[in-house]
Amino acid sequence: MIFYEKQKLNERFPRIFAILADMRHIFLLAAALAVAACGQVPADRLLGGGKTLENIEVNVEEFFPEGFPGLTVRTVAFVNTGSAPVEVSAIETSAIEVKGSKVWTFQPSSTAERKDWAFPVKNGFYQRNYLGMNDSDYGGGIPMVCIWTPSANLSVGVAEPCLKLVSMPVSRKCNRTRAAIRQDFEEPVVLAPGDTLRSVRQFVLEGEGDFFVPLRTFASWMKVEYGYSAPISPEAAYESVWCAWGYERQFTVDEVIGTLPKVVELGFKWVDVDDGFQICEGDWEANPRIGPDGMRRLTDAIHAAGLKAKLWWCPLAADPESSLAQNHPELLLLQADGSHEDISWWDSWYLSPVNPYTKTYTASLVDMFLKDWNFDGFKMDGQHLNMCAPDYNPASGLARPEEACERLPEYFAAIKDRALAINPEAVLQLCPCGDAFNFFNTPYINQAVASDPTSSAQIRMKRRAFAAMCPDLAYYADHVELSDGGLDFASQVGVGGVIGSKFTWPEPNPYATENGGSLLTEEKEELLRKWVPIYNEKMLSKGDYLPLYDYGFDKPEAHVIWKDGAMYYAFYAPEWKGKAIELRGLEPGRTYTVTEYTADEPRSYEVSGDDPVIRPEFKGNYLIEVK
Repeated sequence: MIFYEKQKLNERFPRIFAILADMRHIFLLAAALAVAACGQVPADRLLGGGKTLENIEVNVEEFFPEGFPGLTVRTVAFVNTGSAPVEVSAIETSAIEVKGSKVWTFQPSSTAERKDWAFPVKNGFYQRNYLGMNDSDYGGGIPMVCIWTPSANLSVGVAEPCLKLVSMPVSRKCNRTRAAIRQDFEEPVVLAPGDTLRSVRQFVLEGEGDFFVPLRTFASWMKVEYGYSAPISPEAAYESVWCAWGYERQFTVDEVIGTLPKVVELGFKWVDVDDGFQICEGDWEANPRIGPDGMRRLTDAIHAAGLKAKLWWCPLAADPESSLAQNHPELLLLQADGSHEDISWWDSWYLSPVNPYTKTYTASLVDMFLKDWNFDGFKMDGQHLNMCAPDYNPASGLARPEEACERLPEYFAAIKDRALAINPEAVLQLCPCGDAFNFFNTPYINQAVASDPTSSAQIRMKRRAFAAMCPDLAYYADHVELSDGGLDFASQVGVGGVIGSKFTWPEPNPYATENGGSLLTEEKEELLRKWVPIYNEKMLSKGDYLPLYDYGFDKPEAHVIWKDGAMYYAFYAPEWKGKAIELRGLEPGRTYTVTEYTADEPRSYEVSGDDPVIRPEFKGNYLIEVK
């Protein structure tokens, strides 16, 4: 019996927070001690010309939501008490600070650099964390940042029902790490004597550990306050995926159909038909290479093989030469000077997500894809899907251009409603390549994705973040070819990710540019024959992810899944030479069997709950089942 089962936390992990609420006084005391140690008092100020403005009265409204220990929700009002008007260039509020030589941070914002969301910070560090567009294609994210040491954790974020165009700057100087909420004005705001300027609604959260509990607390409070609905995935969203992207944009229908026997043989359940079927972005009918009946021939063959079919699609993009862009300018997002908003990755123009014409056009595409072509779901792809620029197109009918940014999730809500009306089990994946996922888009998907990770570490870290925000959301670990060495199945399976690959067989497409990485070699096939059955048998992606270890400070890196009466521990390090590792979450007084379930020759041994310590030696990873 596992200790977490005895404490009745195994039913669904969110129940941990009901227990935490009952222990509110304990956590508030711990948080108060942590803040006192940091010497931190929240700072609120108006800035003008780079300096704090004087003769400003600061009025703070705060409340402490019941059931959310350590959470303070704040609104700050600034009143000009002077005799002359002042020009305001920025509002900075809810500043937090931790002291320490070793500090980790969680900063889930988006730029073309595709940075890690969680990482250690050094002196001299600065990151703006703007939630609007940072590059032509990149913007949005999760509206909170977190900084923590081994003994203290502080988070600050935006507590509005939609994403706001503010920054969450984090900096470190002289072993002091600071974060705040900041709103910069393109044109200075003139605050006359007696006038008031208000901040966005925001929160400060005090606690301990890493970013998991603050992120879970934020999502839970958003549900209570605004009705935020974390998605629940259908069974099909947890099934293993083979993607035809290995054949790249010049794929043929026959190549994909010819690969299906190997896909079935290796145990995959889904086929993702990727980019290259369309005439161009915006004109989504099948191109001449695919043929008028090619897409239906594909789905018929996929279904005949006992598999499900998912279609790649790049919504909200239209190439300048597309008939859509040429004939329907009313759909396009326009900048203040009347120019188009570019999507540089696709060489396309951005459609306005809240334009009524865009919604009608998108609904017709959903019907074609799911009804006429008979696909079972979507892979909606593109970093531009995470955020958009303000829309100045009169045809969009907006009171403020920024409404386009705030109401972007409505676009995906309409897709979800239309798709599930056609097929209630449709899988809806949104892949904002390299972006920190827009929190407000999550209710309208039912499969998250590692979204073009740059490393195995990103695969694992993103899984932890999604598990905190959306505990019942399937997490597709993307093509294994994107992991370290292209073969790190342990970083997919061990953290509870859905396994996937984009191999080609028996030959690559002659026009593909990544042939060597996609061809099904003997080595890769041997590994797939090992790991896909392990995934299909254990289905750790359906288990409860437990935050028993600190993501930054505990070594080796550790992830824990509770499923079917067992604990599954996954440890990661370049090399581990027998140093002690505590198996947290076990019950004293009991004996447990530890099984190395992914080893080529699985070994089992016993460990006592009174001294739950193991001393393994491994390179890369060590995955065990504990019963």
